[in-house]
Amino acid sequence: MPQYMTVHRAPGLLQEQWVENAEGVYAAQHARFKQAYVNLGSGFIFTIYEAESREKLIEQFEELGLPFEEIHEIQFSQSFDEMKQMLAQHGRL
Repeated sequence: MPQYMTVHRAPGLLQEQWVENAEGVYAAQHARFKQAYVNLGSGFIFTIYEAESREKLIEQFEELGLPFEEIHEIQFSQSFDEMKQMLAQHGRL
């Protein structure tokens, strides 16, 4: 299933508000939450979701009332160790 990275901005977001929204995100039907990276001070939220399509993810956000700024399909991911292995295989290390 495709994965998507999303950017949200919620200046002034409180930890309590994050907890309140978590129940709906957890129970979502159209997209599966995978990971979040959050800076409450700036209100910057970066998330990873799985969904059948970008449209299904948007539908889920609309149902939950979660505004978003960007959605991008993930083409690949790579850990530091995987990057090191790739560089070694190409004679760059």
